[in-house]
Amino acid sequence: MSSKPVPASEPSTSPVTIPMKFEIVVIPVSDVDRAKAFYAKLGWRLDADYDNGKDFRVVQFTPPGSSCSIIFGKNVTGAAPGSAQGMYLIVADVEAARNELLGFGVQVGEVFHGGNGVYSGPDQPYLFGRIRVSGPDPENRSYRSFASFSDPDGNGWLFQQITARLPGRIDPATTTFATVPDLAGALRRAEAAHGEHEKLTGKRDEDWPDWYAAYMVAEAAGAELPK
Repeated sequence: MSSKPVPASEPSTSPVTIPMKFEIVVIPVSDVDRAKAFYAKLGWRLDADYDNGKDFRVVQFTPPGSSCSIIFGKNVTGAAPGSAQGMYLIVADVEAARNELLGFGVQVGEVFHGGNGVYSGPDQPYLFGRIRVSGPDPENRSYRSFASFSDPDGNGWLFQQITARLPGRIDPATTTFATVPDLAGALRRAEAAHGEHEKLTGKRDEDWPDWYAAYMVAEAAGAELPK
């Protein structure tokens, strides 16, 4: 038998064919009923509330348009309440998402963008650093505008505005819009871009529905946009 060490794992050379759908995040809370009331106030869908009446309870909520849910409860995690941080909620319009939560009576920080990749500083860390500059990204780039809030235990959430994905992140054959506001926002952006297209051609585009569709699919997939 060879005594040559065998690596614990080898890089895969074949594409993964078994679907692996990430669907649950467990968050630690100290008061289940208080947490349940908070997430219900956000307008999230209550999927389950199972209590065996003794030593176990699990509550599940799903954010609007999300394929991933959260669960919390009694004896579902050993993590300290409030220790779940940096959980991202992707939205097409961070200002609208923030204003909606404010209308529900939820405290949400102001919209911010990054400080040019500064990873040390007094602010709470997030994806692009630790310095938060007031206001949305000046160039309105996807992935660059944020707003943060916490649940009653201090578990931390961030809104992140994304209107166009990086290349390869979305299968163009399965482009979907999870909510009416997402679809409406995509239509508005397509309308604005199409107006510029008609200025270039100098005439009305009778096939504008096809142009809109091509623009919206390309934008969602992070592909080159039609001109």
